[in-house]
Amino acid sequence: MSGNKRIKSALISVFYKDNLEPIVKKLNELGVKIYSTGGTQEFIEKLNVPVVPVEELTSYPSILGGRVKTLHPKIFGGILSRRELQSDLDQLEQYEIPEIDLVIVDLYPFEQTVASGAKEQDIIEKIDIGGISLIRAAAKNFKDVVIVSSREQYPALLELLNVKNGSTEISDRRSLAAKAFDISSHYDSAIFSYFNSEAMDGPASLNTGVFKQSIRKANKLRYGENPHQQGVFFGDLDALFTKLGGKELSYNNLLDVDAAVSLIAEFSDTTFAILKHNNACGLASREKLLDAWNTALACDPVSAFGGILITNKKVDAETAAEINKLFFEVIIAPGYDDQALEILKQKANRIVLVQNKVSLPKHSFRSLLNGVIAQDKDLKTESPADMKTVTKIGPTRQELTDLEFANKLVKHTKSNTIVLAKNKTLIASGTGQTSRVDALQQAIHKAKTFGFDLKGGVMASDAFFPFPDCVQIADEAGIHAVVQPGGSIKDKDSIAYCDAHNMAMVFTGTRHFKH
Repeated sequence: MSGNKRIKSALISVFYKDNLEPIVKKLNELGVKIYSTGGTQEFIEKLNVPVVPVEELTSYPSILGGRVKTLHPKIFGGILSRRELQSDLDQLEQYEIPEIDLVIVDLYPFEQTVASGAKEQDIIEKIDIGGISLIRAAAKNFKDVVIVSSREQYPALLELLNVKNGSTEISDRRSLAAKAFDISSHYDSAIFSYFNSEAMDGPASLNTGVFKQSIRKANKLRYGENPHQQGVFFGDLDALFTKLGGKELSYNNLLDVDAAVSLIAEFSDTTFAILKHNNACGLASREKLLDAWNTALACDPVSAFGGILITNKKVDAETAAEINKLFFEVIIAPGYDDQALEILKQKANRIVLVQNKVSLPKHSFRSLLNGVIAQDKDLKTESPADMKTVTKIGPTRQELTDLEFANKLVKHTKSNTIVLAKNKTLIASGTGQTSRVDALQQAIHKAKTFGFDLKGGVMASDAFFPFPDCVQIADEAGIHAVVQPGGSIKDKDSIAYCDAHNMAMVFTGTRHFKH
């Protein structure tokens, strides 16, 4: 691959001329031959810098009211020619095409024109054709060509010209090419959004820089969260799941399935989870799958009705027979025995999915106000080695195992949340509360409702305790081991209470809010 390249010629054709002057003068100082068009050519001429009109090169004037200026083989041949390929160089010589080493082009202000409320014809005229083609061509041939695709890149280009005296490294050119494709992708997305703004039943596509891809595959859902809302899923469910039976997944099903897949990924032991409204209402790890199922169901058999089931092990007939007694919407597993599948498919609408081994994106995004917020997914999981004992006594071996179990679950439960666990079983959780005390009291009440003994159990919190009230309430309920991130200015108060009441507390140093 080509390395160091000296810029000997440049094509400059821009809408915005701000801060272009020092670049033009520097290129002239370096002896770079400049080609240009229309208003940019006039701008350069006023600087008393030599410039060759594109028309002289192509032998064609700007036509169709400026719609066609640079779309010519003598322009694109000079940009796209591969300098290391002799046949390309021979054709350049044959057709008298000059090499073009630097392309400075920006795009017509399409988004600004739309935002101004302009008439449609004015908007259409701001769909750039020549500019986008020049940008893509130069970016494609980054091995030999420098592409500057936005006025925001002028300062960086000028610094490059000054520091490297008109030469560039392959890393410089590749970096600018990546920015160029980002700009072209965004520009095309803006045009698509304009044409697709009427309804979701038009061209179905989603373009997002978060996943660095344009998603063309769309599934129109029966409706959104509620029947009066329209819903569409952009993505490839067939890659992630093999559907063995049941109706189509709904919008709400998909939200629960996403939560279930994220949760089960935390566990390597044989584990069964039951989810409702994106939160686990049952979760247990056991040596035998049937035991994991029965224990998970016992966590909250009321909420389990109509839920989403997921396990990380192949479902056998014995377990399927017990599962079949419950009404549920979806079951997800890495596989099913033939007899188990026959049992589970007895109800026609029940959705049975095999989860395929597919890597999921490491980012998430959500529409918000008039834009999108994006973040890295919370993929951090703390092992016992990451848990720092801050009290006089430490957790027992069993408590440490349960603290790890509870801490995995708390990460996947709506904030504010408290999770109570015992013997690798979810005892109860308080979810989505406006105070941590409310979350804890909700969890304790729920645990007692289903007859659980909290003595010997553990508590996990998704964020620090601002006061010692939660550890006191937990202590009085029989909980004597706690995991939390730590970080409150009043941590010492919670620690002091634990020390005074023979409780063990560990800090992870990591908060796990899930809003």
